[in-house]
Amino acid sequence: MKLLGIGSRINHAEFGKGVVTNVTSKHYWVTFIENGLETIAIDSEFEVIEAAEDEVDSISFFEVEQSLKSILKKWSDVSEVITIADKWKGGKLIMEPGDTNLRGKELPIDTFFHKITMVRDRLRVMEQKINSSNLEEQEKIDLQQYITRSYGSLTSFNVLFKLKSQQFVGQKK
Repeated sequence: MKLLGIGSRINHAEFGKGVVTNVTSKHYWVTFIENGLETIAIDSEFEVIEAAEDEVDSISFFEVEQSLKSILKKWSDVSEVITIADKWKGGKLIMEPGDTNLRGKELPIDTFFHKITMVRDRLRVMEQKINSSNLEEQEKIDLQQYITRSYGSLTSFNVLFKLKSQQFVGQKK
C-alpha cells in the first residue's frame, strides 16, 4: 500500500470530500469540506480522487520523541528526576542507638532520599543488564525474582516519594 502525500484529495463515505493535511505512521489528518478536520486510519476505506506524490514523513516528531525517551529510559543509567514529598523537604533522619553511651547519627533526609533513589536506579540498570544478557531464561527469571524482592524490601521508604508512580513496587500477588 502506497501512502498518500500531503495535499492528496479523497472522498470518504462518512465525511465526504477532503484534503490530506498531515500524515503520521497510523493516521491521515484530513480537512473535509463539510466536516472539518478528522483523523482517519491509514487503512480506512475511501476513494482517492487525486494522489499527491510528495515525500511522506510517516512518523510524527512526537512519536520519535516518545520512542527516544523510552529507549533512553530502558537502556541508559540516566535517571528521571525524582522528588521528595514536600513534607520531608529540609527534614533530617535521626538514628539513636539503644545504648545511651553511644552517639546517635543525624543525616539530612534529602541525602538519605538521594541514596535510596540511587539504589533503585542501580537495581533498574542491573535488571536491564540481566534481561539483555546471554544467561539462560531460567537464570534470568531467578535473578529477576531477587530484584523484585529487593524492591519489595524497599517499599517502606515509599513514604518519602512525592509521586506514587516513582515508588518502589515489590512482588504483586
